[in-house]
Amino acid sequence: MARIVCCGEGMLELACREREWNVGYGGDTLNTAIHLTRFGHQTAYLTAVGSDPLSVRLKDQWATEKLDTSLVTEHPTRTVGLYAISLDSCGERSFTYWRESSAAREMFGIAGSLAAVRTAEQCELLYFSLITLAILPPEGRETLLALARRVRAAGGQVAYDNNYRARLWSSAAEANGAHQAAIAVADIGLPTLDDEKQLTGVTDAQTVLERWHAVGCSQVVIKLGADGCILSDGERIGPATCRIPVDSSGAGDAFNAGYLAAALAGASPARAARAGHRIADWVILRRGAIPARDAAAPYD
Repeated sequence: MARIVCCGEGMLELACREREWNVGYGGDTLNTAIHLTRFGHQTAYLTAVGSDPLSVRLKDQWATEKLDTSLVTEHPTRTVGLYAISLDSCGERSFTYWRESSAAREMFGIAGSLAAVRTAEQCELLYFSLITLAILPPEGRETLLALARRVRAAGGQVAYDNNYRARLWSSAAEANGAHQAAIAVADIGLPTLDDEKQLTGVTDAQTVLERWHAVGCSQVVIKLGADGCILSDGERIGPATCRIPVDSSGAGDAFNAGYLAAALAGASPARAARAGHRIADWVILRRGAIPARDAAAPYD
């Protein structure tokens, strides 16, 4: 199976359910990494945590999912970030974050990071998001983009998701600059149309496709939420079902994993998109961004 490296921030998650707060974990690229591992792909997570008990426990929990944690470095003084998630009556979520001092923000500036980056250069697929770039300082962003360029130069591929959180950026212009730089180093683009609207003001999916292709991203899948997705050739693939979600957390991350897992196994973009919709549909009908596996889980 393909050797995949996902880069980003894994966080502690507080989820309010029936007036009680449950502790778990999540993070956009982490969610995708765990789904990819469940699909059977050898996947490593590139990040940093602390050396405190919470960080150690979090890393151990990722390992129980068979996620390769050999590229997870430890910051001597920082710890992991935290977010709280709340749901409305339609299953839509809202977040509150405490991540300003998370170890992941310094993942490329601590002991062991150089060795981790050199190992990551050998992967067949590098995956990151705009959130990954948002949490990094400018020099960290350039380190990640340079890593992406080296992966491509060595014959690997790079996948990028335009996951936009305005509060993580000093300005929309700064975010859009990082966004364009990321598209330029990507082979596979997994944008959400709503995020693209916020970032660039473009509201038409066809224009988004043309812009991503023009910058150099050859394979693009635009996610449209409940309306499915649009492929590079303009084909629209509908969602697996049209059910009302229980919890929409992590749906896009799951789609990315399903798409990438199928594409790496040789599926056409249309078949890969259907695989993405199947896992996203399974996720939204269960609580949490990374639901526990059950008999209906479409990983096989």
